[in-house]
Amino acid sequence: MENLLPKDILTRVTRYNLIREQRLVYIDVHERLQGQLAGRFVAVPNLVNIVARPEYQGVGETESEALGNCLARIRDAQIEALFPRKVEGR
Repeated sequence: MENLLPKDILTRVTRYNLIREQRLVYIDVHERLQGQLAGRFVAVPNLVNIVARPEYQGVGETESEALGNCLARIRDAQIEALFPRKVEGR
């Protein structure tokens, strides 16, 4: 794509809302338009400014596949387990 630097990553994002135990978690599915990602589509659970650890992110060749992979990874996890813990003293 024009006007992007060679190492830039550009994605198109579709947002899903997962409500579990009366708590909201966003799942953003990124479609790679330019640059390198783990797959053509990557589904990333997040709390707007806190991104889930990589082991809970889904990948796939389609949006549906990435979302399904992500949902399978988080199915039995507590919401708190999805996100990095703050290291004390930082």
